[in-house]
Amino acid sequence: MLLTLVINIAALIVTLGILVTFHEFGHFWVARKCGVRVLRFSVGFGKPFKSWYGKDGVEYAIAPIPLGGYVKMLGQEDTSVSSQTKLPLEQQHESFAFKPLWQRMAIVVAGPIANLILATIVFWIINLSYGVSGLAPVVHGVADDSVAAVAGLQPGDEIVAVDGSETLMWQQVTMKLLERLGESGNVELSVIPQGSRSVVTRSLSIRDWLSESATPDPVRDLGIVQFDIPPEVASVLPGGRAEQGGLRSGDEVISVNGVAIRGWTHWVEIVRASPELDLEVVVQRGSGLTTLIIRPEQIELDQEGVIGTIGASVVERSMAELLPEDRRRRQEFNAITAVVPAFQETWDKSLFVLDSIQKMVVGLISVKNINGPITIAQVAGETASYGLDVYLGFLAILSISLGVLNLLPIPVLDGGHLLYYTIEAIIRRPVPERLQELGLQLGLLLISGIMVLAIYNDVSRLL
Repeated sequence: MLLTLVINIAALIVTLGILVTFHEFGHFWVARKCGVRVLRFSVGFGKPFKSWYGKDGVEYAIAPIPLGGYVKMLGQEDTSVSSQTKLPLEQQHESFAFKPLWQRMAIVVAGPIANLILATIVFWIINLSYGVSGLAPVVHGVADDSVAAVAGLQPGDEIVAVDGSETLMWQQVTMKLLERLGESGNVELSVIPQGSRSVVTRSLSIRDWLSESATPDPVRDLGIVQFDIPPEVASVLPGGRAEQGGLRSGDEVISVNGVAIRGWTHWVEIVRASPELDLEVVVQRGSGLTTLIIRPEQIELDQEGVIGTIGASVVERSMAELLPEDRRRRQEFNAITAVVPAFQETWDKSLFVLDSIQKMVVGLISVKNINGPITIAQVAGETASYGLDVYLGFLAILSISLGVLNLLPIPVLDGGHLLYYTIEAIIRRPVPERLQELGLQLGLLLISGIMVLAIYNDVSRLL
């Protein structure tokens, strides 16, 4: 537990450190190119525990609060005319406040753009070093009476497009379905039925889809089973309900109460949903079928309430054993061909973040999806343990989120400053100081509220 906590905190600091450094370097680099004197480059907030002066005269600092950073520039604090004229004449050409409007806008927008560039570079590295691999989007099973079943989806159908967008792997299907969260209407799946070459369309009806879910799983909610391991028993717990009911190592579960079992996950779902209820279980044992009566034991979990358990484990198999080669998909790239997919991934994810924000604002999806530092730390720690490619993918998505969020027209954020400069370009004079101060207060209130909500969501997930 302590080791996990240390890993999560370390992963959070490293992740945010990378993102903040790139973000602030964007401001720093463009400011220097525009001839603005940079006074301090800080990664983190608070009193620096480490600082030094570079040969360029800039004070570089590392501060203890890793939730952001800043670039302090000459003349940045107050751009009012009265404050500008207080600067010595020989310093005015290096002042942020004295720079043309387009240069000030470029400096402000450079931070978020740097985050989007970082994401593109990371996706390029992933494409080049690891390629893109996944499972072919072939339906393994369809839950009875589900939306997918009503629409006519069948096991063996290959989903080749979602709402007209091509899908080569399951992760692309999931991403396209996530774009429909909170909406009502029909999801159009283009599928090739097993044994056929023609494409048919299945319309799946949705209404306020998963709008209250904090952890949406759109594929599963539609009743589509992507993949499941065979329901073959590896071992049973001595004295447990499985052993008491006669279940043995090597048994393969065929049906429960007359319902055919699609895989181990399906079997577990039925067991968990049937505490202290007799289940008529048909298993394949050797060359024949055997019928058993198993009653799952009732236990209570903090987050999931009352569930059933029997004390049995599954036979573990590798993906190579379970899936034929034609069910596995892989795309490889060279340094040139990896560029366009990297840009496309960044663009698509940026639009998805914007669309999600818009849906939260209008109430189409739950604000429970807002994550704070605790969740980010957990995910960063987990993805780091899964492998470098998984962690890099998480880093890229987080960088996109940071870049897009900072472009929102909220005072305090870069997008708020950009809004003021856009208004200045239209009315030909700076936004009045009183309005800027009011906007700053409102922006701080809004951002503080979002942070409190994010931390509340984090804590709620832990309880």
